[in-house]
Amino acid sequence: MFILQSFVDDPWIQDALFCFFFILFMVAIVGNGLIITTIHRSPSLHTPMYFFLVNLALMDVICTVTVLPKVLQSLVTENTISYGGCLIQMFIFSWVLGSELLLFSAMAYDRYLAICRPLHYGTLMSGRVCVALATFVWFTGALNSLVLTCLVLPLSFCGPNLITHFFCEIPSVLMLSCSPTFINDIMTVIADMFLTGLNFLLTMTSYGFIIASILRIRSAEGKKRAFSTCSAHLIVVTLYYSTVLYTYVRPALGTAGVLDKAIAVLYTTVTPSLNPLIYTLRNKEFKTSFKKLLFPQ
Repeated sequence: MFILQSFVDDPWIQDALFCFFFILFMVAIVGNGLIITTIHRSPSLHTPMYFFLVNLALMDVICTVTVLPKVLQSLVTENTISYGGCLIQMFIFSWVLGSELLLFSAMAYDRYLAICRPLHYGTLMSGRVCVALATFVWFTGALNSLVLTCLVLPLSFCGPNLITHFFCEIPSVLMLSCSPTFINDIMTVIADMFLTGLNFLLTMTSYGFIIASILRIRSAEGKKRAFSTCSAHLIVVTLYYSTVLYTYVRPALGTAGVLDKAIAVLYTTVTPSLNPLIYTLRNKEFKTSFKKLLFPQ
């Protein structure tokens, strides 16, 4: 049995944080649920970009229901989690985290083809290609998570059982092990360099070509429309990659306490809540379909 550390001991701050995280929980579930429903019910949105957006929304829902219920519990009472429950939470969260990092590269590739190679877009990003990319994203994320989680199984936990985090994440759990964790640490960093570093490089390369292509567009309206379809994705990618890279590389430098939790909050709770707003508020096509869904004629 492990004990998940709460954020603070002050009851007033705990109440405020409970309200804050509960609002984020509802926004993430309802917002991403509406994205999935709207795209599913709107034939005009059955395009590669929205197909990947549905996958992102589904990942955000899974991430939210995996992490936030335990966070809310920790703000009300002592939050314990069994060894098996900790492994399950670790596996599911790592699966979604890795898959989302890969998905961002797929979404960047989709935008690259749409803007830089529009005449070949329908062929290069066909329905079969989209399904193949999504399958690769989910399978690779699951395989990575399975390897990292299985490496935890041989470890012994014979000392303190207080996890200095609000959920079971690999770096924080490894700190409690009585066994050597050298292999675990190396594999975690390698996985992070591949999933975060390499995918971030691929995503930024795609956007380098995209920006160069946009700058060659003569009309101001064309530039504005092209930038609007990519700026939201770029904001989310930058926030997500930077926080994840910090979390999984930093343990080699020691723990940073409150800062670690604050960084983790960004990619476990804030980002899943903001994604529906960032991807839809500036999207006229989605807003039109959403209004038709709410007010059918």
